[in-house]
Amino acid sequence: MMTPVMSLHDIDVSEFMNVLDACQGNVYLVTHEGDRLNLRSKLSQLLGLTRLIEGGKITEAFVMCDNVEDESRLFRLNMFGKVS
Repeated sequence: MMTPVMSLHDIDVSEFMNVLDACQGNVYLVTHEGDRLNLRSKLSQLLGLTRLIEGGKITEAFVMCDNVEDESRLFRLNMFGKVS
């Protein structure tokens, strides 16, 4: 069961990529148009993130996670800028 959409703002791209690599389940980038890109795929990461990156930061993104622990990791990154 997929968890609700979480909005990410001003995320460090390098740290975000590290967290994505550590995720156990699928993480989807959801666009305002309703498209979903599976960010576990490096190709989807490139396609999705290049549209959202401005000045080395992700300006705004919405993600959905299959795994609750992955959502927790991304939430900590969103709130504190670091996971650990």
